[in-house]
Amino acid sequence: METLDEVVPAPEDFGNALISAEEGSDIELNLRLESVVDGILVTGTATVDVNGECSLCLDPVEETVSADIQELFVFEKVASSDSEDEEDEQYAVENDTIDLEPALRDAVILKLPFQPLCKDSCQGLCSQCGIRLEEDPGHHHEVLDPRWAALEGMFSEDK
Repeated sequence: METLDEVVPAPEDFGNALISAEEGSDIELNLRLESVVDGILVTGTATVDVNGECSLCLDPVEETVSADIQELFVFEKVASSDSEDEEDEQYAVENDTIDLEPALRDAVILKLPFQPLCKDSCQGLCSQCGIRLEEDPGHHHEVLDPRWAALEGMFSEDK
């Protein structure tokens, strides 16, 4: 058993469309590597600072994400008659080394918010004019159905 406490740089495209870790930023790893019958069992946590945009108001969002990791890196991939996809899901020990990036990517990206918010009470922007709804809570637009626009002048009091 070996313990690994290390800081590694974040790879390119480590996130989703709205929130991600900047390439080269620090990923703190606290991992335990154990030799087991089938391969090497990696357990622990990965912690990374991510930043992006609020999905409602586009303000900057910064948070720290911590993801638990538990993956088995097998010495030999087992071919399954059920599906070829199952073989692709296995991580392998190759030339006495393991590549942690795919396992880290899988664990951390699943922990990222799908729609990040700058704060829980964010109301977003007006869909018509773009004003911050938080600054003007009573803001609204009177929307008239364009099909009735021709009748608008018929019932005016100026007749």
